[in-house]
Amino acid sequence: MSDLAIETKALTKNFGALVAVDRIDLAIPEGAVSGFVGPNGAGKTTTMRMLLGLIRPSSGGGAVLGQALSAPERFLARVGAMIEGPAFYAPLSGRANLSALARLGQIPSRRVEEVLALVNLTDRAGDAVREYSHGMRQRLGIAAALLPDPSLLVLDEPTNGLDPAGIAGMRNLLLSVAARGVTVFVSSHLLAEVEQICHHVVIIESGRVGFQGPIDAFVAAQSPELLVRTERREDLPRLAAKLAESNRPTRMEGEWLHVSAPEEYAAELNRLAAAIGITLVHLSTRRASLEEAFFAHTGEARSLARPKDAAR
Repeated sequence: MSDLAIETKALTKNFGALVAVDRIDLAIPEGAVSGFVGPNGAGKTTTMRMLLGLIRPSSGGGAVLGQALSAPERFLARVGAMIEGPAFYAPLSGRANLSALARLGQIPSRRVEEVLALVNLTDRAGDAVREYSHGMRQRLGIAAALLPDPSLLVLDEPTNGLDPAGIAGMRNLLLSVAARGVTVFVSSHLLAEVEQICHHVVIIESGRVGFQGPIDAFVAAQSPELLVRTERREDLPRLAAKLAESNRPTRMEGEWLHVSAPEEYAAELNRLAAAIGITLVHLSTRRASLEEAFFAHTGEARSLARPKDAAR
């Protein structure tokens, strides 16, 4: 397990009759930035709580940083975490909150200033937390998670509630943390963000792992597509009809025709268009986004938001 930061076997959690996490096998590579995605209620937070020793599995087990999941005291000193939003003493300053956590964790006081600088809060460190914006509180939560100088960082929806600028700032922060060699395991329902910061992904659906591995491999496994534009827009329907004769699925979006076909079909498509007097001005392969691949894989409506339930 030397190359895995997190490994589980048949990890399961039941809440009465509800199976929140159903026999999942995780294999999170050491040093990776790994996204954990799925609808609300899929079991992401429950899984993270089990990994951190906050709740006990109903069955199954695993290891974190090479230590048994059943003995969290052996690995928690090397793990930083933020689950379901940070909690602080609002009247105290950001610096005072971190100093209190450092004393409780027997962490050198110098780490307080180091992590404040990492999350770009040094200038506001003396202000009361009640004066912080939501984004600043999220960054302070990351600072608290980084206090022990962890080998593994576990974050549950760190961009939740942030505006676009806050999301971009969080993205840059996580990339800078990962550049230091820290393994990052981050849950999110923002697939575009996961695609920008992660190269590994775990997709969980109704408590079960639907896919895990490199994002590129997941996206490549979906149906390939060619993107076509004709010299005359009115030729698009005619080209689509001709392709339908060859059982090639197509869809039109504005002046573009999307053709479900591998790259190797491009030359044949070009010849077919020329044979019926259609001139192409654009023909290229198109890589699906993580979001498109996710919805193609799961058949879900284009939203990860669902009413929260006990599986969260």
